[in-house]
Amino acid sequence: MLRITAIFIAVCVVLIAASLGALVYLVLGLSVAESGIVALAALTALALYNTLSTRVRDRTDVGEQIADLSRGTADLAKQVAELGRRVVALENEPSGGPKVRGMNDPLAVEIGELGGLLRQLAETVAMHEARLAATGPGSFAASVSAAPQLVPLTPSGPVADTSAPAAVAAAEPAADTKPDTRPLTTGIFKGKTEEDIVAIIRSAVDANRIDLYLQPILTLPQRKVRYYEAMTRLRTEDGTLVLPGDFLGIAERAGLMPKIDNLLLFRCVQVLRRLLMKNREIGLFCNISGTTLNDPVIFPQFLQFMEANRALTPSLTLEFTQDSFRAMGPLESESLASLRELGFRFSMDHVKDLEFGPRDLSERGIRFVKVPAALLLNRTPETADIHTADLSDLLGRHGISLVAERIETEAVVVDLLDYDVRFGQGFLFSPPRPVRAEALQGVGDRNDVVARDTAPDPRDVVPGLLGARATG
Repeated sequence: MLRITAIFIAVCVVLIAASLGALVYLVLGLSVAESGIVALAALTALALYNTLSTRVRDRTDVGEQIADLSRGTADLAKQVAELGRRVVALENEPSGGPKVRGMNDPLAVEIGELGGLLRQLAETVAMHEARLAATGPGSFAASVSAAPQLVPLTPSGPVADTSAPAAVAAAEPAADTKPDTRPLTTGIFKGKTEEDIVAIIRSAVDANRIDLYLQPILTLPQRKVRYYEAMTRLRTEDGTLVLPGDFLGIAERAGLMPKIDNLLLFRCVQVLRRLLMKNREIGLFCNISGTTLNDPVIFPQFLQFMEANRALTPSLTLEFTQDSFRAMGPLESESLASLRELGFRFSMDHVKDLEFGPRDLSERGIRFVKVPAALLLNRTPETADIHTADLSDLLGRHGISLVAERIETEAVVVDLLDYDVRFGQGFLFSPPRPVRAEALQGVGDRNDVVARDTAPDPRDVVPGLLGARATG
């Protein structure tokens, strides 16, 4: 089509030039040579005009096409960006999204029930093994007679076996819900039964004799304070200081940890606000018990309080032990997911072995892993699939920071630097120190802090916030 148009225009130009030459020859009386020159000049002028006009028109068309391509490219970029955001949201969505989570929840409940049945079966087997070991081989028949009888099932339910009810009853282990009545032989509660210790802990909680201590977490090798870990200390009526190792296990068995965690979290928020007024880059680790996540009374209040303090998500990290993470069932995992959806991050401490997957930890919202320095340096007989020299880099690729804790000597620090450890914590840098009462002003509405008559330590990292150096 374009070629036909060009031929037509060329013919028209030639005819116009010839007509103009003939007109000059016939009307003006010019010679044939002069008329030919005029016709040639006219032909040249028309050809130049046609060329220039065509080029301008083509340039306009090309410009419009480029503009259309630019708009199309911009639309395509927007669509790619939207797809990228959707992919990121899908990757960050816990358990693959609400629909997938709704499909997985029933399976998780069934798996949890199967796990409970397996634990009961293991306990029964262990009980029979203990009986066999105690009675000897000659009493094997007696042990078999005491084994649980198989009960046939019918469509309406189990059929009762009335032939040997005593044997069935003997096979069921009795639930021991009473606290241990044997007095302790070591520790600060030496000579006291577990029931007495529970009474002491409950009395301290009710009387607000739970103190808050902070221990700094420093960057390596700069040794700049980047985080603090909040710890609890219990005081008896006579003022004796009780360390967490002496009361946390008993308090957890007695169901007192949710109440202690509630008090600890509230105080951590108060202290963190004071810390952020001095340094916006500071952070705080708050230790939480796994039993708090499944407490039907405390956890809803816990979650509501956390939601009201979502502004502290970049600075507040909730810390659970490795055993707590491994023992979490469907209910605890759902509670953890609720906290993760609010934006809070988690830390795993009390690591006993390195048999964990960084990808699984990252998906559960864990952003810090605190490993004892002795375990990192292979000074304990623990084995793992992860080489300790590669642990920091492997965790870092999944967005997890490695913290070496329980550092007590300079030689350990030098060895840890070869393992690319970026954070350290331990008595070499600073022991846990009590928080001053001024930092907890305003908590009297919930749990007031007993004032201490202690002088400030000049080596305190945060002047005016930490109290005297801890002795225990």
